[in-house]
Amino acid sequence: MTAVVFDIDDTLYLERDYVRSGFAAAGDWAKGELGVDDLADRAWAAFLDGERRTIFDTALAAATGAPADPAVVAALVAAYREHMPAIALAADAGPCLDAVAAAGPVGVVSDGPLASQRAKAGALGLDRWAAVVVLTAERGPGWGKPDPRSFALVQQRLGAAAGDCVYVADNPAKDFAGPRRLGWTTVRVRRPLGLHRDRPAGADVDHEIADLSGLAAVLAR
Repeated sequence: MTAVVFDIDDTLYLERDYVRSGFAAAGDWAKGELGVDDLADRAWAAFLDGERRTIFDTALAAATGAPADPAVVAALVAAYREHMPAIALAADAGPCLDAVAAAGPVGVVSDGPLASQRAKAGALGLDRWAAVVVLTAERGPGWGKPDPRSFALVQQRLGAAAGDCVYVADNPAKDFAGPRRLGWTTVRVRRPLGLHRDRPAGADVDHEIADLSGLAAVLAR
């Protein structure tokens, strides 16, 4: 029996959809609190231009014509992280989850700010398929990927042997080293619109697929 464990972002849905949803929530806050109408559009444009770490600073300064207030930026980040996201499973994810859940146990291991990851898991309805969901931020400092402890915990809770576990994720910079240290098989999903699609895969990636419709063939091997 194969235990299949999934990442969330850019594996089961497109992370850019969460980003846009979060910008909309932050934009609503900015409109209500600051009278700024176009912050969400400015933030999305900055994201599409490749900016990541200072998007709200940049968008706020451009919208107001003044340097961004750190307290206001913190409030925008909170609105982004704590909103209920308007996201949905990728078209290939639902059928894949149905198939693997019918064949064996399913789990989830995901990184990121805890409020955001909880909201994503809830919006996607992952408890319908996953017997175990481990959000690394719940476990405390040092548990984030590539640390293997979250994977070991899922393996224990699913009652699976290491050689029967498969991790399906998207980011070769951090996702696969931990499970491979435990002896798991690793599968990279390289979606055309994934945020990490251009990162080269390392030796800790066993298989690569364009979307989850290709997972059945990998598992059949």
